[in-house]
Amino acid sequence: QVHLVESGGGFVQAGGSLRLSCAASGRTGRTFSHYAMGWFRQAPGKERDFVAAISWTGDSTYLADSVKGRFTIARDNAKNAVYLQMNSLKPEDTAVYSCAASTYYGPVVPDNRYDYWGQGTQVTVSS
Repeated sequence: QVHLVESGGGFVQAGGSLRLSCAASGRTGRTFSHYAMGWFRQAPGKERDFVAAISWTGDSTYLADSVKGRFTIARDNAKNAVYLQMNSLKPEDTAVYSCAASTYYGPVVPDNRYDYWGQGTQVTVSS
């Protein structure tokens, strides 16, 4: 079982920045460095959307078109953590952001390929 905890969400004005963190813990037959990690978001009344994903080693990343050029994903395997740097935030970025772990090498886009999910952190961007 992998336990994921997100942090760093909050309230920010349009154009501002936030950095989300996701800390992983737990005991499985795999180390953190053998999970691809992803970020997803879900706005009220909408389906969950893919945001960003990163491979085991961090050498490959993939971003949704809606966030390319504004968001970056990174990981620190020594700290069992993955990050989402969000710049130039827009009101339409408002959502609950969740991190997820996949046993695929990655980057992984489909949410049904993720095995573990965090509870999420709220990001609210005002206009």
